[in-house]
Amino acid sequence: MALLTTAPAGADHSGPARRRAAPPSEPGARAPRRLRLDVLGLTPFAAYVLVFLAVPTLLAVGSGFVGADGGFTLDNVAALADPVIVATFVNSIGLSLLTAVIGAIVGAVLCYALLAFRAEGAVRATVAAISGVLAQFGGVMLAFAFIATIGLQGVVTVWLRDVWGIDIFADGAWIYGLPGLVLPYIYFQVPLMVITFLPALTALKAHWLEATLTLGGTRGAFWRRVAMPVLAPSFLASFLLLFANGFSSYATAAALASQGSQIVPLQIRTALTSETLLGRENLAGALALGMIVVMALVMWGYAVVQGTAARWQK
Repeated sequence: MALLTTAPAGADHSGPARRRAAPPSEPGARAPRRLRLDVLGLTPFAAYVLVFLAVPTLLAVGSGFVGADGGFTLDNVAALADPVIVATFVNSIGLSLLTAVIGAIVGAVLCYALLAFRAEGAVRATVAAISGVLAQFGGVMLAFAFIATIGLQGVVTVWLRDVWGIDIFADGAWIYGLPGLVLPYIYFQVPLMVITFLPALTALKAHWLEATLTLGGTRGAFWRRVAMPVLAPSFLASFLLLFANGFSSYATAAALASQGSQIVPLQIRTALTSETLLGRENLAGALALGMIVVMALVMWGYAVVQGTAARWQK
């Protein structure tokens, strides 16, 4: 752009170059109209964020400071220190961390394997398309799929028991508890990792490896000293995204873990629907406040890492 607008000394200032360098004949005549159109283009998104994110968030958080009599109270927020609530947050964070770690590692290995295929080939396109579908395949459908496959009377469960004598539920029906959520969460965490991390991995330049080999390095040195430092921000950003995805998931857990409220989203449901905790509905608002704090910290870390990755890419 600078080469087009800066003419050398003594150059002819006529023709197209002069027309590009010449200022607008009526400065300010069209710029405001373009600015207004740009602002109008953001209006639907701003309205969507306001109606479906900002307002519900304010209402949910605000209800945490309202007592049963409708007055202001801090009792709901103080309930966050209850051992049961603390254990619920620990379970949610632990489940999200575990599935994010497994999903990030397995997804990164899958992305590395895809480098063996052409960027425009059918294999990469197929894997990317399938990953996009599976990353969104959650909720009740996913829970039913796991129940039908490895539930107490699932197809695989019966086959293992009848043919091989292996009872995967010999120690209890773990599929309907907290351990049973690990497999369904990994099911959509790995495809999400492929979607978010594959573009960063394919952005590695081939001549970086050639330069390393020319200077006497090895492939291992290239990955340790060049590729991994470059990919680290993108990998960490994808990991944080997976953690946030697991921490906020609700539908799959609600459909699969019908007994107990072992994670925060299920604890919120219990506070809103339980018939034994009358007058504590606003505890859900305090729980939502705790989730927002955790998610805000994760999003802050994600923004910092993405900013670092953007500077490196420049």
